[in-house]
Amino acid sequence: MSTRLKEKEEKILKILEKLAEESVKGKPIVVEGKKDVVALRALGVKGTVLTVKTGGRSFLDAICEIEKMCVPEVILFLDFDRRGKEGTKHLKQSLERAKIKPNTKLWRALSATAGKEIQCIESLTAYLQTLHEKLGVKS
Repeated sequence: MSTRLKEKEEKILKILEKLAEESVKGKPIVVEGKKDVVALRALGVKGTVLTVKTGGRSFLDAICEIEKMCVPEVILFLDFDRRGKEGTKHLKQSLERAKIKPNTKLWRALSATAGKEIQCIESLTAYLQTLHEKLGVKS
């Protein structure tokens, strides 16, 4: 059993646990699409999850929706590919202009831990399943 893999799994699970806690406290999470929402729900995130690329919505539509929610902080949790990184940067700047704090701490932590192995949030469940199998953990 690889201690490196076990440590990676533990870090990812802690990040997801923190994400779920922040969500329950009322901080909306912004993801790219519907499959990302499904993945987060499967991983125990119960709070508000907004999508920015669903049904022809633009980033501007998403920002308007966030502004209407009157929340002081939003968690950005987009994909780790080029488009996800660009989208995170764009949303972060737009939210800051709207005086809403964009929280990218958990996104950066997950990217640093598993960003080379996964490119999108929707693949998180499969990635964790693979880690479990490599570690011999039954789910």
